[in-house]
Amino acid sequence: MSLNELRLSSSLIAMLYPSSLLDTGSDDATVLNKSVAQQIINDADTKASKWLGNNQKNILIVVRYNDVVHLPDDELKFLTGILTACKLSLDDVAIINANNYKKDGYNDILAEFKSRIVFLFGITPVDFGLPVNFPAFQVQTVSGTTYLYSPALEDRSKDSLFKSRLWLSLRSIFSI
Repeated sequence: MSLNELRLSSSLIAMLYPSSLLDTGSDDATVLNKSVAQQIINDADTKASKWLGNNQKNILIVVRYNDVVHLPDDELKFLTGILTACKLSLDDVAIINANNYKKDGYNDILAEFKSRIVFLFGITPVDFGLPVNFPAFQVQTVSGTTYLYSPALEDRSKDSLFKSRLWLSLRSIFSI
């Protein structure tokens, strides 16, 4: 896809240019003020939650990054490789960034995605709102949903056993 084919949603444009948007719907172009731009953003947030993937197999991946919508490119590439090894793709999962997701409580999130498997990368079970805490790489079932907590994906370069421990956990979940 070239830059000329790139399509941006109205909410993304409003976030990029919150104080300098033009309303070209009338003969006189008027500058939208910040409150109107913020309303566009708020409307977009209430219409649809932000996630990556199609959630065809009800597998939820929760990450936490401050400066990106979903997750950085390197971590997405690594995650895609993990999914491929598990015979899955982005179509099978939903990836949400907890910093950009506006639902309250894990029950609301599970209800929306109908998740049967949840991976928490860089978010402890307690931070996610679960009533139990368990160590990293331990597969845990809570109320019929299987959870796997792991340190953040960018920590894989700091921990030489990260990939092997993650792989062992994934093998037990997907029986591979």
